[in-house]
Amino acid sequence: MRKSGTYKKLLHYLKENVSLLPDKPEETYDSTLSALWLKAYGHPLPAEKAIVNSLPALNEKQIDKLNKLIARRLEGVPLAHITGRQQFMGVELVANENALIPRKETEILGYAVLKILKDLAEKQKKIKAFDLCCGAGNLSVAIALLVPEVEFYASDLSEKALELAQENIRLYNLENRIHVAPGSVLEAFEKEQYYENIDVIICNPPYISDSKVSGMAKEIAEHEPDLAFKGGMLGINVIRELIRHAPRFLREEGWLAFEIGLGQGDFIKQLCIKTGLYGEIVDVTDDEGNIRVILAQK
Repeated sequence: MRKSGTYKKLLHYLKENVSLLPDKPEETYDSTLSALWLKAYGHPLPAEKAIVNSLPALNEKQIDKLNKLIARRLEGVPLAHITGRQQFMGVELVANENALIPRKETEILGYAVLKILKDLAEKQKKIKAFDLCCGAGNLSVAIALLVPEVEFYASDLSEKALELAQENIRLYNLENRIHVAPGSVLEAFEKEQYYENIDVIICNPPYISDSKVSGMAKEIAEHEPDLAFKGGMLGINVIRELIRHAPRFLREEGWLAFEIGLGQGDFIKQLCIKTGLYGEIVDVTDDEGNIRVILAQK
C-alpha cells in the first residue's frame, strides 16, 4: 500500500509543510507518514519501526483520522507525542509530554555505559546503578533489559516524568529491578545505604543555557518540558553538581557517565580533572567527532 496514490500525495504534502529536526534523524518524511498511517490504523509504532514492507489499507474513517494526525504534526506536535511511541537502543517505549523524548544522541551514553556494565557483569553477580534525571526511564529500561545483573535506582525532579518512567518500567516488568524516587540529581539518595555503594552513575542532564531554551524549535520549546533542557546560565549547573558529589556514592573504581552538549567537552573534562576525585577520564564522541559523553572513574 506504500506506493498508493494517497500515500504519495500525503508524502508530498508533508515535504512541503513539515520541517524535520536534526536531533531526530530517525524521523524522515517516509517514516513520519508511515508512523501516522499506522497510528490511524490502530497499530502505533515508533518512527524507526514504522518503515515496513507494506502498509494496511485504510477505510474512510481511518483516512479521516490520518488527516487529523497530519494536521497535528503540521501544528508542531512531535511525532512521538502523536504516536505515543519512541524507540531507544532498540527498545520500544511509551512517549508523551511528561518527559523529554529519548534522542538518538543519548544512545551514545547508553552504549558506553552498556560496555562498562557488561565488563562488570563478568566480575560480579550484582551491579548497582543510579539513573539520574531519568526522564522517561529510557536509559535504565533499555540497559536493564540488556544486562540482567544490574539493579537501577532512578530519580527525576519532575514527578510527571517519573510517572512516565514507571509506565515504561511496568511495560517490561522491571519493577523489581528499577526503583524510582523523586528528587533533584542525587537528592533522593542522600542515605547511608547508598554512600560508596554504587557501581555506575549515569545521567542525561539538562545542559542548555536557560536563555537559549525559548529560542529552540517550536516543536521542542512548546511541547517538551523546560526542566529537561534548562541547565542554568551556562548550561552546566547539574553537571557541576554531578562531578562534585558523585564520588560520595561511587565504590572505588566506580564510574560516573553523563551526556554533555556540543562544545562543552574540553571544559567539562577540565572540571573533572580539577576536582582530583577521578583517576581515569574518557570522552566519547559522535560520528562528527564532537565529544558528547564523559566517563569518569573514581
